[in-house]
This record gives sequence, C-alpha cells and structure tokens, in this order.
Amino acid sequence: MVTWFGRRPQRNEAPRLSARGALQPTEKVDISSLAPGVQHFLGQAAYCELGEFESLARAVATAPNLAVKEGLSAAAGRTLSKHHGLVTEIRRRGHDPATEMAPFVASLDEFRRNTSGADWHELLLSCYLAGGLLEDFFIRLSDGLPRDIGPRVAQLLGENSGTDVLVHELQTAIENDVELGSRLAMWGRRLVGDTLLVARSAMPATDPGTDSAAGPGAEARIEPVFTELIAAHTRRMDGLGLTA
Repeated sequence: MVTWFGRRPQRNEAPRLSARGALQPTEKVDISSLAPGVQHFLGQAAYCELGEFESLARAVATAPNLAVKEGLSAAAGRTLSKHHGLVTEIRRRGHDPATEMAPFVASLDEFRRNTSGADWHELLLSCYLAGGLLEDFFIRLSDGLPRDIGPRVAQLLGENSGTDVLVHELQTAIENDVELGSRLAMWGRRLVGDTLLVARSAMPATDPGTDSAAGPGAEARIEPVFTELIAAHTRRMDGLGLTA
C-alpha cells in the first residue's frame, strides 16, 4: 500500500474508476490552486523519473535477447534525460536535488516494490502504464506552476519516452498467450489504483469534510483530473488488447 506524503489524510482510497462507457472527454479544469509548491513538484517528479529509469534498467537486465535490451536501454536513457532535466530545474532555483527528492524516497521506493510485478512482462506493463500515467499527471499538474517554469517542465515531460519497444513486446506476448493476457489485464487494473494514490499525494492534502487545505470544493475539482488520467490509462490498455 502506498502511503501519502505529508500528513496522513483521514481516508486512503484511490479515485474510483468509472464504467468504461462513461469515459468521455472532459472539460479541462483549472487546477492552479491544487498544484503543490514548485520545489515539492520538482522533487517528486524528479524522483518518479529516477524510479522509472531504475525499473526500465531492471527490465533491460532481464530482457530475453540483445535486440530487446537495446530498445529498452534507449527508453531508459530517455527517462534518465527527463530526470536530469528536472534536476537542472531544481539547481536553477538554487536548491540541492538530493535534498528536494529525499522526502519522497521512502514512499516511491515502496510504490516501485509493490508494482514491480512477478515477472518480466508484469514489470514491462508497470513501466508502460504506471510510468505513462504519472507523466500524464505531472504534465497536467504543471499547469498550476508559475509561468516561468510550468511550460518548460511540461515540454520536458512530454518528450517521447521511447515506449514503442514496451508496447511491441507486450502486444506480441499477449497475442501468443491468452492466459498471459488475462493475467496482465488483472495486473493493469491493480496498477491504476496504486499509481493514482501517488498522483493524489502530489496535491495538497484535504480534510474530506471541509476541503480546508486546498479551498472549498477541492475534491470536486480534483475528480475531473483523475477522470482524464483514467481515460488515458484505458486507452493504453485497449492499445495492448487488454480490458481495463
């Protein structure tokens, strides 16, 4: 179970997934008041990217052949480049990257352990789904950062992550093994809940009764953001031939 950063909220539940038929495009909402401080954002996003790199590196080490190792290493390199870009932003603002990332190490390391999977294919799916969902989220959350940094961070995180190799390997395996496809579909459904808890932890904690920490109606304004993320997760699952 992933613990939320900062003070512990009164409830610890992932946002609920709507029925597939209800996943419709949503109006983009203003989340500027829901964004954390810049250093909180940069520290958490930077460590998320570093964790994604470590997961991809494990996938490289256990890949079945050299061609796949090469493709995965390229994806890992792109993720590491995003991490370095965020670290540069931290230093640009006069802060130490290790200090800014430190508050998120324990919880994100636990998240990676819990979502590493039982085998190579589950690890690949975690890299693709959890990594993609978190990048979507941080890009979305960057809308609430100051204008001198938000667009730059969004562009950095939106760069091609080189996940085509993950998609190809997963699609090929799923097409050739029906039982594997069923197992990965279940794994994908579990991943979304754990990953959304990490995303929720990046926003200011609120009292479920008053929404006091982020202003009136904060949870209602957060909900459309998670609807967007769940819709993107569903599209990734559909693209692999899995049922979300």
